[in-house]
Amino acid sequence: MLIKESYADVKTSANGKESTMMTGPVARFARQIAGQGYIVAAPSSYHDFTGPEPLAYDVPGTDQGNEWKVVKTLDSYDEDSRRTVDYLLSLPTCTGRIGATGMCLGGHLALRAALDPRITAAIPYFGTDIHSRTLGPNDGPNTSPSAPALRPDPTTASGFVAPHTIDQFDKLRHCEVAMIFGVKDTHVPDAGRDLIRAKLREAGVTFSFYEFAWAQHAFIRDELSKGRYDPAITKVCFEVLLETFGRVLKTDLGQGTGEKEEVEHVC
Repeated sequence: MLIKESYADVKTSANGKESTMMTGPVARFARQIAGQGYIVAAPSSYHDFTGPEPLAYDVPGTDQGNEWKVVKTLDSYDEDSRRTVDYLLSLPTCTGRIGATGMCLGGHLALRAALDPRITAAIPYFGTDIHSRTLGPNDGPNTSPSAPALRPDPTTASGFVAPHTIDQFDKLRHCEVAMIFGVKDTHVPDAGRDLIRAKLREAGVTFSFYEFAWAQHAFIRDELSKGRYDPAITKVCFEVLLETFGRVLKTDLGQGTGEKEEVEHVC
């Protein structure tokens, strides 16, 4: 399937700079998905601060991204996601079925985006800062199974800072989620992955959880991956994405009943 690329300037309250900010690996990932018959939107996460060039995969670029990801507020991330979905739904060729995926920070943002009931499938790749509650302004890592108290913020509509993603998993019950991690990922260690899995189960989310024994962080990044790119595992993970998106977004199975299925115990 031939694909066409275009740019859309979607207004947000951050009044950021015009920016595509797509790195090579992200652009190729988006093109692969588009080639399967999907409309793909790749929003810029750091339009609040810079543009149009993406950050480089080097030490200064990594340090700058890590700085901005905790300066940008959760409300700003959420607005970016909402406006992206609004834009997709405005397109005449959109079916109205929306999925989300991403890697690293984008993996977290894909899962957080799925808190929006309009998104019914999410494939987060090695999402960072979920287990530690360290996306957006924070007081340091917090890996407690219990949600911290909300902090007041008079600048928001609710009067409080937006809750961290892991503390809103109950809002994912409308969505099917496939979490993808590498066992050797030092950014999301064993205890962090176990916490995410336990909280998803506790919230009653429909999810699959994939952990690949030899995969490290950023294993699907085919450029400047610092020796971590694994094309074989990347291929398997893309099949997970295609199966989930194909079944949930492409195939018209009708409205879900919401009934709990009783599985017969047979050999």
